Amino acid sequence: MRLTLKATLLAAGILASAWPSLADTITLKDVTGRDIEVSVPVKHIILGEGRQIYFLAALDKSNPFEHVVGWRDDLPKADPETYDAYLAKYPEIAKLPTFGGMKDGTFNIEQAVALKPDVILMNVDAKTATEEAGYIEKLAKVGIPLVYVDFREKPMENTEPSMRIMGKLTGKEQLAEDFIKFRADSIKQVTDVLEKSNPPRPVVFVERAGGYSDDCCMSFGNENFGKMVEIAGGTNMAKGIIPGTFGTVNPEQIIASNPDQVIVTGGLWEAYVPGGKWVGVGYGADLTEARRKLQGLTERPAFTGVKAVKDGNVHAIWHQFYNNPYQFVAIQQMAKWLHPDLFKDLDPEATFKELHSRFLPLDYKPGYFVSLKDS
Repeated sequence: MRLTLKATLLAAGILASAWPSLADTITLKDVTGRDIEVSVPVKHIILGEGRQIYFLAALDKSNPFEHVVGWRDDLPKADPETYDAYLAKYPEIAKLPTFGGMKDGTFNIEQAVALKPDVILMNVDAKTATEEAGYIEKLAKVGIPLVYVDFREKPMENTEPSMRIMGKLTGKEQLAEDFIKFRADSIKQVTDVLEKSNPPRPVVFVERAGGYSDDCCMSFGNENFGKMVEIAGGTNMAKGIIPGTFGTVNPEQIIASNPDQVIVTGGLWEAYVPGGKWVGVGYGADLTEARRKLQGLTERPAFTGVKAVKDGNVHAIWHQFYNNPYQFVAIQQMAKWLHPDLFKDLDPEATFKELHSRFLPLDYKPGYFVSLKDS
């Protein structure tokens, strides 16, 4: 018989009170500014999004799934290559309970409570839906804290505090600081050179998930990939058009702006759009096929006569850099595309390999970037 929410909450509360805690209780501030009491280190975690494994893995090279008791079902669809790599190494993840999304109303709170997590992680973009459903108050009744992190809405502002939150939750604060330093040092390899040289900034159009649909064109305002372009030494074409992090521009605006460079984000999205025109870059991707599809996207009306297309300065980059703490690799690669002479000795692939060897449980595989400039 299916338990009512009230009965489930009551049962979980009784169980929680019957088990003495050996952990320390701390108060931490999440990225929304909420003060949250949580017992650390946490032993049972629910990931509000499957792709949160990107940052959890950076703090647990041996087995990032050891304390995960449930997660959202998005990773196999949004990033199947990474999911398959983790599945091959940790086959037990196939049996992990999965959830729907908070924003689309398919998150099952009774199921979550029954798993008795020490904490539920949510991306900050789910905040409105979470509050409207009253989930924070419902979970608080049984002593389950909900913590917001952010690697998507304002990643250049919130990545460091989000990693520090994860360090406190997992008891790996020094490892989190090591990661933060590696990230900052990698970005400085770009910004120090740009500050010294002060080169002209090319106009860059970043197309979000190009080819995912027939509509044109999704892009970024002054955050996420839009901000990364600016850090990499470009001028984000859509900065003055899109007021927030995400939005759209019309084909006429692209043609009128005549960007010097075009960067398309992509992934292998067969599960979402079978046979779509998306550019399949990612973990171990077929770059010959990705380049062919990238070429096809330049033939759309929005790119008619655009300087970037004429000069072959059209590139594709892994879409999921927009949703994890590895953005510094994307910044290095974009800097190399935008200023090839200044950054001829910069090696983003080597940076990504070092990230894997130092912090991540997977071996590195290339496939995250492709360009029409590639031979």
